[in-house]
Amino acid sequence: MYPDPDRPRKAGTIDVIIVGAVLAVVYYLWSNVSNVLVYKWDWNFVPSVMFVQDEQSGWWRPNVLLEGLLTTIRLSIWAMLFACVLGLLLGVMATRKRLLPRLASRAYVGLIRNVPPLVFIFVFYFFISSQLVPALGIDSWARELGPQGRSIMGIVLGPPDLLENLISGVICLAMYEAAYIAEIVRAGIQSVPSGQSEAATTVGLGPWQSFRYVILPQALHAVMPPMANQFILLIKNSSIVSLISIQELTFMGTEIAVSTGRRFETWILVAVMYFLLCYGLALLFARWERRSRQQFT
Repeated sequence: MYPDPDRPRKAGTIDVIIVGAVLAVVYYLWSNVSNVLVYKWDWNFVPSVMFVQDEQSGWWRPNVLLEGLLTTIRLSIWAMLFACVLGLLLGVMATRKRLLPRLASRAYVGLIRNVPPLVFIFVFYFFISSQLVPALGIDSWARELGPQGRSIMGIVLGPPDLLENLISGVICLAMYEAAYIAEIVRAGIQSVPSGQSEAATTVGLGPWQSFRYVILPQALHAVMPPMANQFILLIKNSSIVSLISIQELTFMGTEIAVSTGRRFETWILVAVMYFLLCYGLALLFARWERRSRQQFT
């Protein structure tokens, strides 16, 4: 009889010894660094970069660092949505019997996965921001919005004045992440036993119906855990777009570190915010995966 993987474990003697040793090493290193590091810690600037009081309403609202965190969240959500659509399409194309769809998918995935992400972001950002986004007329559309429309856009997409930058970053990240999602989807589809397709054919389903109602649901259930992990990786990879002047968390952290001179405190705070966001999502996805596994079985 195998042990239940979801059963909570208790800490043993070896666990306590290992944790104590790690804490002792951390304390030793911190003590020695503090003795030689000539730096005066000052965290008094933190509240002012997190919140600011509105002069008209008197309400407190997010300031630059929290605005950067909100931009990171918006950027990651929209990029993941578009990446899932494109990655699903490419993953399905990679499993088709026809040569052209398979070649197109492999060419895209091979190109993206073998180019450094920073180089890819620079190349496509300058093309998208200078050619595609102006051609869509997004800036003029955003300027014509009324007060209510601008308020809704501020919540969903951020400040209208920075909409072009956000869309450029979303497209760049989505195109980059879609290559990895395509491989996840392809592996998920190919993991479904061939007997499932044969069984669907015997009950009268056509090729498309068999794929839609039998193969794809099983494949999507199999790829949900790696897709959740890919979303967390996307949040961390979104820091790359700070180099193309998109005002997300890392960009704002750089601005605050330079303007205040508190580089250690600023980057520690930024790291903590990334950690809380990603670790919170990891716990949420783990709980969702357990519930999904119980329902599926």
